[in-house]
Amino acid sequence: MSELCLHKPEPSPLLAAKEDPAMVTLCLDTLRQRAARENERCLRSASDTFLLRFLRARDFNIDLALKLLVNYHKWRDECPEISADVRPFPVIGLLHSGYHCVLKSRDRTGSRVLIYRIGQWDTKQFSAYQVFRVSLITSELIVQEIETQCNGLKAIFDLHGWKFAHALQITPTIAKRIAAVLTDSYPLKVRGIHLLNEPMIFHTVFALIKPFLSDKIKQRIWMHGSDYRESLGQHIPLDILPCEYGGQEASVDEICQEWTHFVMKCEEQLIRLSST
Repeated sequence: MSELCLHKPEPSPLLAAKEDPAMVTLCLDTLRQRAARENERCLRSASDTFLLRFLRARDFNIDLALKLLVNYHKWRDECPEISADVRPFPVIGLLHSGYHCVLKSRDRTGSRVLIYRIGQWDTKQFSAYQVFRVSLITSELIVQEIETQCNGLKAIFDLHGWKFAHALQITPTIAKRIAAVLTDSYPLKVRGIHLLNEPMIFHTVFALIKPFLSDKIKQRIWMHGSDYRESLGQHIPLDILPCEYGGQEASVDEICQEWTHFVMKCEEQLIRLSST
């Protein structure tokens, strides 16, 4: 098994290999001082490790990192139905269904690669908020990886099985909150969003979300259709994908169950995060 072993939080040093310690210290001190002047709320749980996530997510631009930090706390305050609860047990059925996984290997740029299979989402059992909570659980785990903080993530959404019932779940309020996290409210770089097997009905939902997205995120969304292997391979090496997607890894069901097992191993940690 490759880097899936790294799904446990990295016990490695605070700094990434290419970061200059003096520069990092200066940026941390400056961000902490400016955040304190901006809003004391921004400094809750503000260890160096925590603040570094925001600096890395914005390539050590202090102004952008501060904005992201402020937006992060604003989002958590305004969306407690999502942000305040990352316990995995309430969504364990969705995880066991094979809805979501994190691939074992990173892509060539060092980005984490996530897969979501919409057809595995039973709308009678799980709301859009619970589905979004699965993404937040994963984000809280992979954001602890220094390499992910530096290189971000790419997400593949397989829309095979998308139904009208899924579309009804995406209200304007939910669309706006999803867009907020994608754009400037969570300290992870979104390097690409790749849509596969998208049906015509999905375009109506995407039109609802699109106005809330930043231009940068819009430019990082690709729709590949059902004949996706060649075009997807231009962005993500096919060999790191599950065999069902033309890759050389294990089946997507196996990778999903492996990720679910890891999430449940982190349950106590996620419960602690939910209580802070």
